[in-house]
Amino acid sequence: MTDLDVTPDLGLSPEEARLRLDRFGPNLLMEEKKKGALMIFVRQFKSLIMVLLAAAAGLSFAFGDFLEAIAIIVVILINALIGFFTELQAIRSMESLKKLTSVTTRVKRAGRVLEIHARDLVPGDIVLLEGGDIVSADLRLITSSRLLADESALTGESLPVDKAPPPVAEKAPLAERLNMLYAGTAVTRGSAEAVVVSTGMNTELGHITSLVSQAKQEATPLEKRLDELGRTLIWVTLAVAVVVAVSGILSGKQILMMIETGIALAVAAIPEGLPIVATIALARGMFRMAQKNAIINRLSAVETLGATNVICTDKTGTLTENRMTVTRIGLSDGDVDISGEAIIPGTPPHDSEESPDPLSNPLLVEALRISVLCNNANLNYDNPAGNDGHVGDPLEIALLSAGFKAQIWRQDLIGRMPRVGEEAFDSDVKMMATFHEMPGGYYVAVKGAPEPIAQASSYFLTRQGKTPMGNGERSQWLERSAEMAREGLRVIALAMKMTDSPDTLPYDNLVFVGLVGMLDPPRADVPGALARCRDAGIRVIMVTGDQAVTAKNIALDMGLVSDRSVPVINGADLKNPGHLTEREKAYLLSVSIFARVSPKQKLDLIELHQKNGSVVAMTGDGVNDAPALKKADIGIAMGLRGTQVAREAADMVLKDDAFPTIVTAVEQGRVIYNNIRTFVRYLFACNMSEILTVFLASLLTVPLPILPLQILFLNLVTDVFPALALGVGRGDPSIMGRPPRDGAEPLLTKRHWMDVFGAGLVITASVLTALMICLSFLGFDNDRAVTVSFMTLAFSQLWHVFNMGDDRAGFFVNDITKNPYIWGALVLCGGLLVAGVYVPIFSRVLRLYDPGMNGWAVILGMSLVVLITGSAAKAVRRRRA
Repeated sequence: MTDLDVTPDLGLSPEEARLRLDRFGPNLLMEEKKKGALMIFVRQFKSLIMVLLAAAAGLSFAFGDFLEAIAIIVVILINALIGFFTELQAIRSMESLKKLTSVTTRVKRAGRVLEIHARDLVPGDIVLLEGGDIVSADLRLITSSRLLADESALTGESLPVDKAPPPVAEKAPLAERLNMLYAGTAVTRGSAEAVVVSTGMNTELGHITSLVSQAKQEATPLEKRLDELGRTLIWVTLAVAVVVAVSGILSGKQILMMIETGIALAVAAIPEGLPIVATIALARGMFRMAQKNAIINRLSAVETLGATNVICTDKTGTLTENRMTVTRIGLSDGDVDISGEAIIPGTPPHDSEESPDPLSNPLLVEALRISVLCNNANLNYDNPAGNDGHVGDPLEIALLSAGFKAQIWRQDLIGRMPRVGEEAFDSDVKMMATFHEMPGGYYVAVKGAPEPIAQASSYFLTRQGKTPMGNGERSQWLERSAEMAREGLRVIALAMKMTDSPDTLPYDNLVFVGLVGMLDPPRADVPGALARCRDAGIRVIMVTGDQAVTAKNIALDMGLVSDRSVPVINGADLKNPGHLTEREKAYLLSVSIFARVSPKQKLDLIELHQKNGSVVAMTGDGVNDAPALKKADIGIAMGLRGTQVAREAADMVLKDDAFPTIVTAVEQGRVIYNNIRTFVRYLFACNMSEILTVFLASLLTVPLPILPLQILFLNLVTDVFPALALGVGRGDPSIMGRPPRDGAEPLLTKRHWMDVFGAGLVITASVLTALMICLSFLGFDNDRAVTVSFMTLAFSQLWHVFNMGDDRAGFFVNDITKNPYIWGALVLCGGLLVAGVYVPIFSRVLRLYDPGMNGWAVILGMSLVVLITGSAAKAVRRRRA
């Protein structure tokens, strides 16, 4: 530590840390270069759309129609600007979302344990690590216990590597530096104290800059489907445009007019805005989720959330408050009830008149001493860097709180019994041990699950000293544990032993000291969230490592199950999936509570439900949960108590660890997917109406109902703003009253395509009818008649937006009418259309003329036909349903 000028027991002072941060800079890798505004703008001209428009402008110049050529160039610029601003918003939104997640690290500074942002680490910082932590800088080990690190991201080594403090050869290869931990790797087991030697670009990961520069963002399945759909439509539309142009020329229409019409039709019909609008819809939805404590790590998770029909959730902290309070300690001479408040996050502890008197019972003193010693939490009452002021697992904080009430201070104990070793908690053995030096030997403090500690104990502690533990006594202790669990308490066991060496095996010949019962009440908002899940067709399954009786009591209290006789499957009773009969598989699929489940068994349960056709969400918080989080269709990590490895593996992170947040995220996932589906239907219906209108008119001996520039103007008005408004809607409030969609269901189903074609045919019929009324009955000339047909098409498309509401919603009050962006888009588009008629420069370019009162009456009457027929169709579907 001499080179780094730091003392391991104290760490850096805050002043020295600030000086080193100024000197070495923040602990950040070189970020991927942001896409500049100029690059985004230039990219708008690199598309088939722009090539077609440029060709149309060139043809206009060639035929001497300079005004139309200039107008098309203006359209090119406007189209580029719209694409530029929408894409810029989408990209900046996604960049902002990335900033919502940050990695934190526990460090010692001025003798206190603080939790700081990883970017604030500096060389010389003393870092504390446990299984599940992401290593945020290059570290040299000071002490370690059963430490394993996953270095596959750096060295390619697929298996975790044993790490230990002893020095290695100065020029040892990277993979053989066993006393080092490197940025970007993960601690998979054990614990350690280490000193930071390099940060940021000076780390080994920083030297491999290609790992950052080569990173590419994967398109989501939804984006890929939209892209494939768009490419298919490009060629279909181009073929239709050629047919329209050729048929129009053969019917005697002007060659330039029909070529430009074909090009304009192709430009208008190609859904080039789909990916941008989809990205904006996803980004807006993800921001809403973030505001409600759900951070999405991967875009693909958003669309999968909407199809989720099974949620496998942990109990502690997700369904319960995760505010542990020690309420009972079971000793050999009876139970001790502990009342008074535990330390609530953000509130300093205080003495309670009902705090246990440690001097009255030596067994209680021993139990509380183990609780305080075998503990890695810290109570920092005036810590300015921590949100709570307390750092560590809630269970361990509760144990320290109980010790504090008895005036047993961790600092005093550690001072008299310094820790010299630790056997970190292992989910396989379900125990943890710490070694402490004492006069005449070493004291081993052990805590963990009652069953393994009882099996590892040869004695139990009484007032007369340690007494041999036989099978009868062991069964009595486990029965007392089960009784406490039946009362809804979370139970752990405490044990100890004296030894001559800190290298002794920690888990043999233990002295069983007692049981600790902790209350973790159900969250008040969970019953309502479970009811919403039932209404939404989502099944909730509790998968916990706690005891079966505790799990069942919590499930009954919160309404997950209603019958006390419901089965609870213990992990020990779960067979290998390959050995299950079909009847056994069906039985497991029907069970709602699983207890004492291992990480491997979580994987098996996920696979069982997935093979049954379910879309599964799984919660997890530990490093061993990472495989299950990756295996699930939606992996959900806990943001408060979850390990960094779990958060990295998950698709979604809960900032509040609350189950209702999962339900809210599922609701938002449904809303986002439905919004994207809605604006795709709307865009395709508008495109269909334009194609059919021009195609049918080109076959008839009538003027074209819409001219090339009018088609392009329509593409800028009715295709962009209403579609964007549909994409950012808040959704139908009743969306969680329906079953989830099938995960294999296409974006547009057969019924949706029928709606698209139906709406296109109705709008086409309205436009051609309006044209014929003006020519045959009102005596309009061709120019005024075309104005009426164009305006009929434009307003029909605007009114059609109201047909996008859900069939089950009301006509006047639904998710469309309650969307303020829809009304803004209609006012804007309506104003632009009227300006196109009455503002001279626009009317001259677009060749639009005042239709008069009769013309406006036709426009209004015929444009409303699509709204009337659409509402009637929805009413028929509602009645049939």
